[in-house]
Amino acid sequence: MAANRDKPKGKPHRRAGGKPPRGTAPAGASAGGEGWLYGRHPVEAALANPARKVRTVVGTREALEDLRALLDARDDLPVVRVAEKSELDAMLPPGAVHQGLALSAAPLPVPGIEDLLRQAADVEAGVILALDQVTDPHNVGAILRSAAAFGALAVLTQDRHAPEETAVLAKSASGAVERVPLVRVGNLKQALEKLKAENWWVAGMAADAPATLAGAGLSGKVVLVLGSEGTGMRRLTREACDHLVRLPMTGAMESLNVSNAAAVALYELRREALEEKG
Repeated sequence: MAANRDKPKGKPHRRAGGKPPRGTAPAGASAGGEGWLYGRHPVEAALANPARKVRTVVGTREALEDLRALLDARDDLPVVRVAEKSELDAMLPPGAVHQGLALSAAPLPVPGIEDLLRQAADVEAGVILALDQVTDPHNVGAILRSAAAFGALAVLTQDRHAPEETAVLAKSASGAVERVPLVRVGNLKQALEKLKAENWWVAGMAADAPATLAGAGLSGKVVLVLGSEGTGMRRLTREACDHLVRLPMTGAMESLNVSNAAAVALYELRREALEEKG
């Protein structure tokens, strides 16, 4: 179907003496605000992203040594603190898998639908993911990771009934929050209509859909809509879709987790383009 609609060395990083202050990253602190990112992949991706203003990097001596090249490449001078693993355990949420690294940074710019429309103005083929009240930060992070892996242009979600860019989300995304725009809108249906006006097909994932995703023959510019973990797409979101599609399954399970469904669907939509790239 066509998509045309009618201890780092090198630069002298600022180093704060002593131990990192305990309790500076309360449980659930937002990585998009004044909180922390933690884990090797999120920290490395943030340091590699010139749009991310990094304030402080805290880590074990061994882990910081591995970041030397990324720290040397930055134009700003983040504070670098050496800490023991136990100190990182104390300053981060309980159970945080930090791998000896944490980072405090300013929030990334939050793009809106008009920014996305400008970004995609010259796109002839591509995929945007739209999430209708997907609230679990682990799921949204995993979806962002799949979006980066399969080359989706953006993930579209709502201002309300959607998780903030927390450290949990960033950890689940494994660095993808720095690579894939997370676009927030006030009204998802209106955002979908704006995309349709720019010749994007909108396909909603629904278990009762008459056609499979592969059978629908979608190509060109596609917005793939995934509903909430419990109830799926809302009525108005469903009505905004040009097509309803499903993933064929054996029947041994009624459904997939939304992040797993997103990964499978993205692979199907992007398979030919990715294989052409080798």
